[in-house]
Amino acid sequence: MKKAKITTEKVNLHPRNKHRFGYDFEQLIKCCPNLKDFVFTNQYETQTIDFSIPEVVKLLNKALLISEYDITNWDIPRNYLCPPLPGRADYIHYIADLLTESNNGILPEGDNIQGLDIGIGSNCIYPIIGNSVYNWSFVGTDIDENAIQNCKKIIENNPKLIEAISLQLQVESRFIFKNIITPEDKFEFTICNPPFHSSAAEATKSSLRKVTNLEPNSIEKIIKPVLNFGGQNTELWCEGGELAFITQMIFESAKYPLQCFWFTTLVSKKENLSSFYKTLNKVSAVEVKTIDMAQGQKTSRIVAWTFLSEAQQKTWKF
Repeated sequence: MKKAKITTEKVNLHPRNKHRFGYDFEQLIKCCPNLKDFVFTNQYETQTIDFSIPEVVKLLNKALLISEYDITNWDIPRNYLCPPLPGRADYIHYIADLLTESNNGILPEGDNIQGLDIGIGSNCIYPIIGNSVYNWSFVGTDIDENAIQNCKKIIENNPKLIEAISLQLQVESRFIFKNIITPEDKFEFTICNPPFHSSAAEATKSSLRKVTNLEPNSIEKIIKPVLNFGGQNTELWCEGGELAFITQMIFESAKYPLQCFWFTTLVSKKENLSSFYKTLNKVSAVEVKTIDMAQGQKTSRIVAWTFLSEAQQKTWKF
């Protein structure tokens, strides 16, 4: 395999992101030998893979989790989302910055820091990264029982996660925090990558456009990932899309004002922000922050809010 030149720094990624300097494929192949057959050197003399082939992306994720996050056994079922790790890691690092600002500039680490992952999916990625990098503990929830079962399998196959991550099935799909947050719970943050499409047709169209951008000359490669690995309906879309989902999340969060320091969610569509700000004002959020993120050509942002007064924030024990 031709030796590629060193990848330039991806300055748009968070400074603590392990993927800022690209992928060390030599190391990754040692962790996951099956990846070797799919690595090639592109026209820019950079080693890469074909990101339009979901099985290959899954192999890359597996290798990265072994190499960078101390995971020994990870897999996801067919038809479930295979998330890009750099973007997921960025969300975790920006949460760490948010908590640091609220903790007198000290980055809070350790298993006493607990996050609530809304929509953990089948991959368990956010808790894996958060636990590996900062030793945080997590509760992961989902409305998909098969996704929960696969996360359970991942946790059981990686003993260090057993005490760090607990799982809970959301039995009423119309709710987000109800049935999940109990009176005894205390979370430093919530995290969520919401379904942002409003219909299956919209989700499929977006997936086709995404894969077409990666591999514009192969119709077979375009269609196959969308049908086989485009993600479950609950991962990609819900009635009303991102706007309805996050609005519901904001209204529900107001019922648990003292049990979570920062409620957060990804927001994909910038045009929805003004509506979210109005809803947050309506429920009397004390503080709202918007954190911009960018990976490659995609721009996203995190919206975070808290109901804790300044005095309550100061007495929160991290």
